[in-house]
Amino acid sequence: MHRVRLSVRENRLSSPDRISEADYVPEIELPGRGWVIETGGDIVAFAIGNSSDGNIWALFVAPGHEGRGYGRQLHDTMVEWLRSRGLARLWLTTAPGTRAQRFYAAAGWRCTGPVAGGELRFELDVGS
Repeated sequence: MHRVRLSVRENRLSSPDRISEADYVPEIELPGRGWVIETGGDIVAFAIGNSSDGNIWALFVAPGHEGRGYGRQLHDTMVEWLRSRGLARLWLTTAPGTRAQRFYAAAGWRCTGPVAGGELRFELDVGS
């Protein structure tokens, strides 16, 4: 997953050591769950959602694997799982002017405005 995270062209980490491989384990095991898509034994896309606060911690597709529906498949699976946990609203942040911003807007997410650091906050009402 970290290899995919470091390979993306947009929403890049400002410092590769800002998030380490070790950071994924508690996000998956404690408050949430993660999903991956593999091709040829390699992870090419992944998503991680937090069931305690409704945060989409990660949703990334490796370059060369975009446009195949992997992001939408992961998105829909993650949203449904978070909804099944009783959450009414999900949220995430992403950089403005990116494909991610357009992806989430097309999926029904509502931009609620900028947050500290210049990213945009998006929310999705999923009700229970």
